[in-house]
Amino acid sequence: MNRKTMSTSPTQAHLGRAGIHQITGNHNAGRLKFGLVVSRFNDKITNKLLRSAADCLTQHGASDTNITVVWVPGAFEIPGVLEKMAQSGRYDALIALGAIVQGETPHAALISAEVNRSMSAIAQRHGLPVVDGVVMTHTMAQAEVRSKVGTGGRGWYAATVAIEMARVYECLKA
Repeated sequence: MNRKTMSTSPTQAHLGRAGIHQITGNHNAGRLKFGLVVSRFNDKITNKLLRSAADCLTQHGASDTNITVVWVPGAFEIPGVLEKMAQSGRYDALIALGAIVQGETPHAALISAEVNRSMSAIAQRHGLPVVDGVVMTHTMAQAEVRSKVGTGGRGWYAATVAIEMARVYECLKA
């Protein structure tokens, strides 16, 4: 187990029992490899999600050469590419970035449910963090708020989750 990536949980003090072994990841993205799958549909939103995620990864130590971005037509196509990337064994974590905005039909909810189900299945099948950075909103205005660039946006959040989960998985390897 790589002790360098382990850290004490912030909740350890609340347990009141220092002997319990706890594992948490850290936010050091150095030497980790990330695959990002980004939907072109609603690209005004997804471009901001990508910019925010890429900024987060590099600010936490990821090298540009360790970040691969694959563009797909829409959110529904994200899981197929995530599956191929997971099969390759080249990535420590995968991030899905898209924007699904509810219209007048239930189509958006159906796409969102299928994309989420598929991402979870890919993560379980490959033992790899697959992080949901797909924004699902009722309006474009809501999507704009959720896709802000920087620490408060969904892209940044997805990237920090990917880094931490890659480090957790690293700690859990035999």
